[in-house]
Amino acid sequence: MSHTTSATTARRLFEVVEPVGVITYMAQEPNDAVRALGLRGVWDAYFAGRAAPLGTTIPAEAVHAMFYNFAPGEVARHIPSVWERVTPEQAITARERGSVAALRRVLGDRASTPEIARAAELALRAGRGARSEGRPMYAALLPLPVPTEPLNRLWHAATLLREHRGDGHVAALMACGIGGTECHVLLALSEGMPAEKFGRVSHLPQAQLGAVIDGMRARGLIDETGWLSDAGRETKARVEALTDELAAPAYDVLSADEVEQLIADLEPLAAVLNAAA
Repeated sequence: MSHTTSATTARRLFEVVEPVGVITYMAQEPNDAVRALGLRGVWDAYFAGRAAPLGTTIPAEAVHAMFYNFAPGEVARHIPSVWERVTPEQAITARERGSVAALRRVLGDRASTPEIARAAELALRAGRGARSEGRPMYAALLPLPVPTEPLNRLWHAATLLREHRGDGHVAALMACGIGGTECHVLLALSEGMPAEKFGRVSHLPQAQLGAVIDGMRARGLIDETGWLSDAGRETKARVEALTDELAAPAYDVLSADEVEQLIADLEPLAAVLNAAA
């Protein structure tokens, strides 16, 4: 019997599902697999792999809107030009192959256990059973074929759940008035890192990043010391809480016991993946 998943439980699930899905962006194998198709660099591979389910006719402006957290003009340097070198189908296949290879390398003997197969089936039920309204990235993944091998199925499910949560995170950021570049500044400062040192915005021209920071300071999110104000910390907490709340319904298709089983099966895997990150 299904149940209503709490935001607290959704956060627990995020903590164990995310390490499986995020390996696509953290490990070398996925990047190498997509670049081997003839792409020029890391960001070509990123955009080809992640945007592939959207197809080749989606303009850069729409991809920019859905991805949300890139500075103006960054998406257009890769979309649609990557489709002159690869097809979406090639990018999707290579991305899966590289991601699963990375999981096998890191997990070792754990990559072929009964827990993997059981977690894959539970996560797939959640990942394929959620509502897609207002979740364009998640919806684009739903028509893709489901892999047959257990570890591939688990990665596929984690990717579905990651994009489902990501669409909700974008909605939460918008509801709290935080723009795409601002969300990186908010995250960096919340973790005690100056924004100019944070990887996703460190490459921006100083004046461009400075204008973003000045705008957040004018709104009271950053104080005179350059760190988050009380209002900034409260905003960050609201974004995270709303993200958890919006992610929770994906797991309502599972019973409470199945949710606990999924967490129990994924916890040791997440620990290994986090240690290797």
